[in-house]
Amino acid sequence: MTTSTTARGALLVFTAAAVLVLPTPTAHADEGPGALRSAPPPVVVNATDPDLRLAPGARLGAVKVLDIKSIVETDNGEERHEETNEDVTFALQSEVLFGKDSATLSPQATARIVVIAREIEAQGAREVRVFGFTDDLGTTDHGTGLSKKRADAVQRRLAKELGAGVKYHIRGYGEDYPIADNGTEAGRKKNRRVEVSFARSAS
Repeated sequence: MTTSTTARGALLVFTAAAVLVLPTPTAHADEGPGALRSAPPPVVVNATDPDLRLAPGARLGAVKVLDIKSIVETDNGEERHEETNEDVTFALQSEVLFGKDSATLSPQATARIVVIAREIEAQGAREVRVFGFTDDLGTTDHGTGLSKKRADAVQRRLAKELGAGVKYHIRGYGEDYPIADNGTEAGRKKNRRVEVSFARSAS
């Protein structure tokens, strides 16, 4: 290998396979006297390299689509919309749907649930999961019971919108499966939620 410097200050590197043009290292005053910094050279790939070829008789594996998750949350955290290749999940904070320690839907809850119902219709889902969750305050039994009652209330409202032909799976998990830190009120607020999930359309 030989090197030479052009009139424009570029460093030429000659190899048997290729000629690379590299920027000449330059000193920077803010890095101290004699300090040099230059961009790394580009990687040269030899397309004919036998190491890049499959061994005789070898075959590529089947194509696999990895499960990609997209999560969108409103600025105030009241609603979270989560999508994967297979499922859609809406998570609504309990304060949006219910009064404190209540399982009665608030007036503003209806509009939120209607939006979810329209998405279920758009995806053509015939099975819907409605799960309730609480924070870790209070007794476990109370939290489990309240989360189930809240999930039931959301399911009944969905059923009014969707009519017959939809199968529901309803659970009250209480303080299990938190999505935020129960050590802060902001975290507990996120954990007090109802999740509605269903399969995405295959199309």
